[in-house]
Amino acid sequence: MNLVFYPLYLVYRCFSGTRHWARRRLTTVGFVVFVSWGVTGMMGFDTDNSVAYQGFTVLAAFLLLGLAFMPLFRARFAIARALPQFGTVGQPLTYQVTVTNLTTRPQAGLTFLENLTDTRPRFKDWKALQIDDEKHVRHFRFTNRRRFNPFKYAEAGEAPLPVIPPGRSATGEVELTPLRRGLIQFEGATLARPDPLGVMRSFIQVRAPQSVLVLPKRYPLPPVALPGSLKYQQGGVALASNVGQSDEFVSLRDYRRGDPIRHIHWRSWAKTGKPIVREFEDEFFVRHALVLDTFTERPFSAEFEEAVAVAASFACTVLTQESLLDLLFVGPQTYCFTAGRGLAHADHMLEILASVRPCHERDFSSLDELVVNHASLVSGCILVLLGWDAERQRAQFLDQPLALPVLVLLIRATGDKTQPAPGPLAEDPEQFIVLDVGQVEEQLARRL
Repeated sequence: MNLVFYPLYLVYRCFSGTRHWARRRLTTVGFVVFVSWGVTGMMGFDTDNSVAYQGFTVLAAFLLLGLAFMPLFRARFAIARALPQFGTVGQPLTYQVTVTNLTTRPQAGLTFLENLTDTRPRFKDWKALQIDDEKHVRHFRFTNRRRFNPFKYAEAGEAPLPVIPPGRSATGEVELTPLRRGLIQFEGATLARPDPLGVMRSFIQVRAPQSVLVLPKRYPLPPVALPGSLKYQQGGVALASNVGQSDEFVSLRDYRRGDPIRHIHWRSWAKTGKPIVREFEDEFFVRHALVLDTFTERPFSAEFEEAVAVAASFACTVLTQESLLDLLFVGPQTYCFTAGRGLAHADHMLEILASVRPCHERDFSSLDELVVNHASLVSGCILVLLGWDAERQRAQFLDQPLALPVLVLLIRATGDKTQPAPGPLAEDPEQFIVLDVGQVEEQLARRL
């Protein structure tokens, strides 16, 4: 099969590289000239009955002159970006860039272009995407067409710069739109200047590596009545950063190794000559588990990205309430991250979700085991699932004897009109919510 796909992969890389080069090198005028040159070339074969070959020759001269001027642009620059710490999928980032002219001549007509790391996939990933498209994407139906490039991280706009005097700096504003979550890596920047005819642009490359983390998309959620109630948490005050349902003073006792310094009773220490600490009553508070299903056969699916976005939305909403949140998912190993009440903030949880990838090394039973082992610590569970097959419906954490209140959010592919039955949640169907890709925000606002 590689004998079929590998030549196509080479064509893909060649075509994408040529298109990227042409989009950056050619100005708007240059693009018109290039297209006209191609059209006149096709029309000019019959030189006896057509004069199109004359236009072909003139347009070719314009393009050749543009190419000839490219090596004549020589200058040295330094750049500095004022990047934000985070970005969000689909929300444009606007930041300032400062370009310093290191030559002894003024530089005019410059345009700032970002050089992002080449995100063209390896052959293995490209092949997996093509096979997946053949299985799941129906190209003759618009509703099922793939609407995003899973390999492209961002689109960066161009920033025109004013005239930069020798040894001085100028500032431009760049707008960058993140297309997918993860780390956007900048290799450097390009300073472009058009030739005298305005057809092609000459480039100066400046190396300036930098990066920005793109967080998952989030949806605004109404106040959520999550399942579960107060539950005793071992470690009480220390675990919850001294915030909880009850932190009433109980007694004084001798200091024990590991006691928080903030609990030391300084007056008693002064009287007795040895450290004395205040003892508080154990705490009962709400703690939820946010379980993300990472098991999918598709290498790049909109369903998985929506599942991460829904999990991120709940992480931000739950952490604004007085509760702890445990994020559970499976990758190369099982993971559990706790946030809320001074342990960590929503940004930390979003950073983790920005890096989550589908799991191919394990099966769903590993997630089932992780949740069951964690069930005794939590008050309720929010499940974000990618499917509702027999294996998921047989999960132990959905068994009634476990008595773990759950809210199931099932992500359904675009165009899938099947109505899955609640199954083990038949007695409480309101806790089973189906969300369609592309309509998640509206359905969350309506069902929650």
